[in-house]
Amino acid sequence: MKKENRLNIRCDSQTLQLLDKAASYTRVSISEFILSHALASAKKVVQEHESITLKPKYFEVFMAALDAPAKPNTALKRALKRHAEQVQQ
Repeated sequence: MKKENRLNIRCDSQTLQLLDKAASYTRVSISEFILSHALASAKKVVQEHESITLKPKYFEVFMAALDAPAKPNTALKRALKRHAEQVQQ
């Protein structure tokens, strides 16, 4: 993958020294160290916000609800009608 974007960050001397030490222990540049750890953290945060984990028994209940949805009530019917009217405008 071509790296064509640049990311600049500011930090204090102690932080830079710590990052440099950690990068040298892992035999990578500071940029590679920061990018790899930031990327791993970002993936974890995104997964936590975009996925649902259910215990097996709750998964079965969830799937059953998707397979047999409840019939629309009066409030839902009104909302759908209002939405359809707004979309047509």
